[in-house]
Amino acid sequence: MFIRLVTLLLASLPVLCAAEQQFADLGALELASGEVIRDCRIGYRTYGELNEDKSNAVLWPTWFSGTTETLDGMVGPGKLVDSTDYYVVTVDALGNGVSCSPSNSASQKDGEFPRFTIGDMVESQHRLLTEILKIEKLHAVFGISMGGMQTFEWMVAHPGMIAKAIPIVGTPAQTSMDLLLWGAELGIIEAAQACNCGRVEAMKNVGRVHSLALETPAYRVRETPPAAFEEDLGKQIEDYGSRNDYDWASQLRAMMDHDIYRRFSGSLESTVEAVRADVFIVVAKEDHMVNPELAARFARAIGAPLLTLQSDCGHRATGCESELLNAEVKRFLDQ
Repeated sequence: MFIRLVTLLLASLPVLCAAEQQFADLGALELASGEVIRDCRIGYRTYGELNEDKSNAVLWPTWFSGTTETLDGMVGPGKLVDSTDYYVVTVDALGNGVSCSPSNSASQKDGEFPRFTIGDMVESQHRLLTEILKIEKLHAVFGISMGGMQTFEWMVAHPGMIAKAIPIVGTPAQTSMDLLLWGAELGIIEAAQACNCGRVEAMKNVGRVHSLALETPAYRVRETPPAAFEEDLGKQIEDYGSRNDYDWASQLRAMMDHDIYRRFSGSLESTVEAVRADVFIVVAKEDHMVNPELAARFARAIGAPLLTLQSDCGHRATGCESELLNAEVKRFLDQ
């Protein structure tokens, strides 16, 4: 969900050659709203080999604003998912600037791009798997942050297709705190777009808001002394300024609309009954970016194992506690 989600993790891992960026042409992608994304291409990468009975496929959608390139260093032996055991498909989510997005659409540019949902992201991935890759069953689907939200959606949108689901620092629906954060970022962007002025500076301010929620105050104070602030975080703010505001806003809206209970008239009980996969849920206790309460509540309701990361790294806990996370994910995938 954030630009440098795995900095701590990647710094300690050997760099492997990136898997090739591939694209699937889906043509017209009909959305749940009835609108259509024209000429939609979905970006993806694959790792490992699909076994003879196609039972070892694992799907990994990207986090907020992330790309499959940023996931590359987390695939392989000893990492979050081992491609020597599994056929790993990482997918660029709608609106990330690689898959069909406001910024790269030829006929529905920027504000003309249809509004899509987390559910629409999942449907684009379902079409990629079934129409292009000819995969009808998944050993697992998992993702981090917005990827975790997509994982929750997969659990109820296509319950018979997945054997295991691992939402990591995601949520089945948004809390008021989540909506407050996303709404603040979206408000900054929409104000600049309305006057078509200061859009780069607006994205820098969005970056400041985003950074406030990315870690805990204790982590930030410890890791960045005031004297190093401009060099450390200043460069990140400049990076935010280079991001496309229409893409960012499109994924913000998708997250703000995310609620897997909606298709069951808001019923937790009916939602739980619809889930057929074995589920392992991961939350971060001090997560200020994606509130952990609803994911933890869902784990209790479904009787699923719950791993609570305890560090003060906030949303970055997946990197700070990568050794524990990798081991627990591997154990669940292999059992």
